[in-house]
Amino acid sequence: MTLKRYLTIYAALWKNSVTRETMFKGNFLLWIIVEVLWFGLQLSFIGVLYLHTDAIGSWTKWQVVMLVGASHFIQQIFQAFFLINCSNLSELIRTGKLDFLLLLPVNTRFVLSLRQVDLGGFVNASFSVAVIAYAMRQLHLSPTLAQVLGFGALCAIGILIHYSLMFMLASISFWTVRAQGVVHGYYNLFQIARMPDEAFGNGVFRAVFTFALPMLLVTNVPVRLLTAKLQSSGPVLVLLGMGALCALASEWFWRKSVRRYTSASS
Repeated sequence: MTLKRYLTIYAALWKNSVTRETMFKGNFLLWIIVEVLWFGLQLSFIGVLYLHTDAIGSWTKWQVVMLVGASHFIQQIFQAFFLINCSNLSELIRTGKLDFLLLLPVNTRFVLSLRQVDLGGFVNASFSVAVIAYAMRQLHLSPTLAQVLGFGALCAIGILIHYSLMFMLASISFWTVRAQGVVHGYYNLFQIARMPDEAFGNGVFRAVFTFALPMLLVTNVPVRLLTAKLQSSGPVLVLLGMGALCALASEWFWRKSVRRYTSASS
């Protein structure tokens, strides 16, 4: 019964998002064009890079194109569901509008995280899927159903990691009031995810962006699975463990943070 109730609420949120997008069609189309152009520039950069080399570590050109596509896919799905909601948390705290959400008879984090949907993100994600499919054709890959489902599941874990970390960063607003800079700073680090992990050797930089800020982990592991580059189940287990750890840490920090909220009138 509770699940049905939350699905009904989420359906209403979707309806509101669709209504809002249809009211500003020009802005909706413009942002899709901007994202497509940016995606094209990323792919062009890879093309230029591989004019001067045949491989980056063990990654060939079309494998890296798949990596860029997967990175863009994860980024756009994350943006569709969570980015605007995480970014708006500090404004809700500053203006006191969070009071209203806290009084609703639903889980507050559920509403905060999913109250708006960026429909353009789904359109842009479809371009990523097309690029991944084309790169697979160039590589003559025929992944099994298990590989495809595993790829989707690992991408979902990657999105969970990004959401957990960004929501935790957004919750800093309970201490600083404004945290948009921190949130968007983290989002800008997504660009690191389009590079193969082997490009960074085995140094501190790779360790930081694998475990502390797991940009490399969330994209490299799904693509390695899809291209049969995984030598063991270790990276998959690390990704799953990181997903669980980030989710638990985010929930703990959210509960600790919301206890500091005293409403705008206090």
